[in-house]
Amino acid sequence: MKKIILPTDFSENAYNAIVYALELFKNEECTFYLLNTYTPVLYDSEYMYYTPTMSIDEVYKTNSTKGLDRLAKRIKREFDNPKHTIKKISAFNFLTDEINEQIDEKNIDLVVMGTQGATGAKEILFGSQTIHTIKKAKCPVLAIPSEYEFIPLKNILLPSDLSIGFKENQLKLLRTLAVENQVDLHILHIMEGDTLTPVQEEGKHELSKYFKDVSLHFHFEKGDDIQHGIVEFQKKNPVEILCMINNKHSFFENLFFRPVVHKVGFQVKVPFLVIPSGKFSTRSLI
Repeated sequence: MKKIILPTDFSENAYNAIVYALELFKNEECTFYLLNTYTPVLYDSEYMYYTPTMSIDEVYKTNSTKGLDRLAKRIKREFDNPKHTIKKISAFNFLTDEINEQIDEKNIDLVVMGTQGATGAKEILFGSQTIHTIKKAKCPVLAIPSEYEFIPLKNILLPSDLSIGFKENQLKLLRTLAVENQVDLHILHIMEGDTLTPVQEEGKHELSKYFKDVSLHFHFEKGDDIQHGIVEFQKKNPVEILCMINNKHSFFENLFFRPVVHKVGFQVKVPFLVIPSGKFSTRSLI
């Protein structure tokens, strides 16, 4: 049974991500944890009208628990799936810290969340909460763009430099998604030279072996701009999920977290699956 955290700030963007998760795993036994965190700020003007007999902490806690109750009822009303168990977590904590505590405590498989919160501006690629979660979470994070509607999976794109030393648990979720949805998995390598290095050839071989039960396709494109290569590939080959492995010092950090990305508008218009750098596994495939 999969265990999946669904963070929510009770915005429609957050609910849209929840809907995506419920649809993606509708045929699987899952426990979904609706997670709302709160960190009261003293003298928050929003709560100045509350009676002094109720502390700000109590107000936040009450709003959080009531919001989760309403959300659970909405899910029950709109998605009454007997395969799914819905549980609620209200926590006085920072979101990323609470997510990692829950991952450790409950052996969570995946976090699914929206790219923006209630106050997210459309011109910003990902909200700060999503960025922090992607960078710090100890398990894979699937970020769903605002207003993106679920589409059955047919193609998944994994850009890779082929030389990072893949770990089995890094790829387990990706293989599960590919096998269970019978998708084509596309591995895109942007290369400056004409040939792969011996290490990259070994990486290609190991990926072929690990994904032997998957419809696997390698794509080798000449160039030195990974961002451009990904965008151009998706123009010619529509995909339903873009996946990246967040290895330290890999091209992922240069691609996604440098400020220029936001300026040039690297648009992730499909669900974006980010797999951490092997914190939850020590077995290397190569």
